This record gives sequence, C-alpha cells and structure tokens, in this order.
Amino acid sequence: MTDLAYLPATELSPLIQTRQLSPVELTKHLLNRMEKIDPIINSYITKLNELALKQAKEAENSIMQGQYKGPLHGIPIGIKDNFETKGIRTTSGEKIFANYIPNKTATTVKKLLGSGGIMLGKLNMHQLGLGSTGINPTYGAVRNPWNTHYMTGGSSSGSAAALAAGMATLATGTDTWGSNRIPAAMCGVYGLKPTIGLVSTYGIVPTTLSMDDGGPFARSVSDLALMLNSMAGYDPKDPLSLNVPFKDYTANLGKGIRGLKIGIPTYYLEGLEPDIEKLFTHAISTLKALGAEVREIVMPELSLATFSGYATATGEGATIHQQWLQTHLQDYAADSRALLLSGSLLPTPKYLRAQQARRRLTKAFNEAFKDVDTILGPTTPITTPAFSKNWVSQNLEVVRNGLPFTVPANLTGIPSLCVPMGLDSKGLPAGMQLIGKHFSEQLLFQMGYAWESTNPLSYRTNHAEVFNS
Repeated sequence: MTDLAYLPATELSPLIQTRQLSPVELTKHLLNRMEKIDPIINSYITKLNELALKQAKEAENSIMQGQYKGPLHGIPIGIKDNFETKGIRTTSGEKIFANYIPNKTATTVKKLLGSGGIMLGKLNMHQLGLGSTGINPTYGAVRNPWNTHYMTGGSSSGSAAALAAGMATLATGTDTWGSNRIPAAMCGVYGLKPTIGLVSTYGIVPTTLSMDDGGPFARSVSDLALMLNSMAGYDPKDPLSLNVPFKDYTANLGKGIRGLKIGIPTYYLEGLEPDIEKLFTHAISTLKALGAEVREIVMPELSLATFSGYATATGEGATIHQQWLQTHLQDYAADSRALLLSGSLLPTPKYLRAQQARRRLTKAFNEAFKDVDTILGPTTPITTPAFSKNWVSQNLEVVRNGLPFTVPANLTGIPSLCVPMGLDSKGLPAGMQLIGKHFSEQLLFQMGYAWESTNPLSYRTNHAEVFNS
C-alpha cells in the first residue's frame, strides 16, 4: 500500500469523507514525517504542529457530524511563506521580515482553510521571490529530495520539496518569473501559474506590481484542479482580480488530447542541454502517440522576454522596496540586494520599452493561439544544478537561464502548467510547460492529465528503469 504521505488528495478525500481515514491520523503521519525528514530537506521555515492538529480535530468533528465541506476537507496543505497568515510570522524568506506578524490572512489561504484544508506550516522560499535556486542564507537552503546535493529551483522551493518528500499533500506557491514552474520541474511535481487575475494576490507579499501570481502545487494534475476550484475567484481587495464565471477545473480531465494542436516555438528548441533535448524529443513523440498534432511555430517576439521580464521585475521590485533599501540595505540577502539595486537604477525609458515589449509578446501569443490550442516548451533549458559555493552568482546564473523560458507567461498574464518530463542522466527530474491562452486552465489540465497517465517519471535519458518512491 502507498504511504499516506504520497497519496493524492483525490484518493484521500473519499477515505476521509466515508470516515475510513481520520484527518487527525493523516495530519499526525505527515507531522511525524516532517520531524524526521525536514531537518535534511529544510522545506519549512515555520512548522505549525499544534495549529495543524487543532484544525485536523475540528475537521474530524465536522465530518463526524455530517458537515463534510468537500474534497479539501481534512487535507494537509503547506503554505508558502509569502502568503500572509494572521498572527503567524510571514518572512518571505528574507531576514528583513524575520519578525513580521501580519494582522490579516491572504484571501487564498482563507479560501483553502474555509474549504476544510489543514495548514501544516509556512514553507521555505527563495528570498522575496527574487531567485530561482532556493538557496537562502537566512533560513537555509532547501535541498532536492531526489538528491540533497542538488537545488530545488525557486522561488517556491519549499513547496516543491515538501511535496516531493511527502511532507505535504498539497502546497501553495507564487510565480512572478517562473517561481512555481522551475521548482516543480526540478522536484518532479506539478505546478500551475494561472491566468493573472484568476487567483487573488491580496495578502501575498508582493515581488512586483504587475507580474505576481498565486497558484497550486501538487503531485498530480487532478489535485491541482481541486485546489484551483477553491483558490480561483473574484476578490475586490485585489486590483488585478477578474470577475469571471466559475469553472469546474476537474470537469474535462478524462477527455484525452486526440486532435488537439500543440505548437512548439523554435525559440524553445534553442540552447537546450543534451539531457533536456532528449527528454523533450521523447515527450513530443509521446504526445503524438496520444493523438495530438504537434508542429513547430515561429515566434520571434519571444526574444524580447528576458529584457522585458528583468526590467519589469527589478524595476517594480525596487519601487516596492525603495524605503527599506535606504534604511536596511545590509539586511537584504546579497542576491536580492543586487537585483533590487539594479532595478533602482533602471531609467524610465527602459521600463517603458519593457512594457511595449510585453504588448508585442501578448499580441504574438494571441496570434499563435489562432492556429494552435496550446504551446509547449521545456520549463528550463538546463538540468537541475548541484549547489555551488558561490551561491550569489549561481542564483543570477539560474535566473538568466530560466527567465527566457518561463517569464513570457508572466509578462502576458497567460496560464502555464509545468508537468514532469522525465529523469535526466543524473536521475533528477526535469519538466516541460503547457502554455495556453487566457482562462484555458481547464484545457491545460485536460492535456496534463493525459500526459500524467504516461507515467513520465519512469522515463530516463539513458532508458534505465527507475523507481520513484
């Protein structure tokens, strides 16, 4: 029997609903696992054992009284530490916020807890959401459960690692220039960057003013869909929130992908490391075997993404942190400080050119989606790096490598679903992303679910049989 720690919410929920499994039993199991494993992985900044058990007991009592709230009731969830939680410190992974105790709870967290979710703790992250490695000088680096000498990616490093190590059933993350998708790829889990405005960012400590997105993490597509059903919705407290009709994101999971058209920009085929190229080539063949039509497309505007993403994120980040940079400069981690200071020196004409580039990118995607249903590419062109002694330069290097592939979705506000692509020759996961037009999450889940059925983590570049526990 599969360890409770690795069962998806879609399998745990019926057991909880029919009282075959106690939320208290499940929560204790995960807390015990955290006690044993997290000193090695370091996926949590703040563990909330007492609160989690209290919530689990409340869930159990409600269910015993016939007040079942739905598929998230009694399910343990890890919360990334830039989601504000009233009365519980929210560090954003940065020393400057080490003692920040919010007086409000993020809308998304309220929704998940209101659906009966149990908050296990606040997850470690790359400081301020401004990096892609998960190396944190204040709270410690998050280590990849597949091989602890390797990084997890970031900034939602703790979210991906906790799931991969069986220390949460579900987790939240944020994605400003790839922060959900990069760690999902490097840890072999599933992460969604939704359409901007679909999930409220109220109560999420901002990284930028216009590119931040909250989204779900899970070990399966069906679990992502369950989470998004709870997380999505209009929030008048969020100025970017959009009032759109509710969709059941689980509705089309079993429809398959026969006849769907997938476009691969030639941009996403350039500069790939050999293992990524092999895995992606195999993925294309598998998608064709599932009945999808796959073809290359040309989108020269994608070459604008790195400049536009870097200028927008650092310029807006520097604006948010302007006062703190003047009074607490040395409290910032060295890599965050470098990025924010470069943003503070950004001239207005460059920022405006970056916004013009965003509009060109948006137009290019809209044109592409007239001919294809989704766009496909590797999540990053590189395999998961081992930790380097010079962590500051390594973070900037990983940002530089990952940014061109992930940030186009952030700049344009379209959704992107990261799914495992397979294992590289080192035995570490790599991922690819399905990118859709605005509000196409239902279709992305449909395609991701079909892909998941192929058991992608069983495929390795050297064709060796592997076992992922």
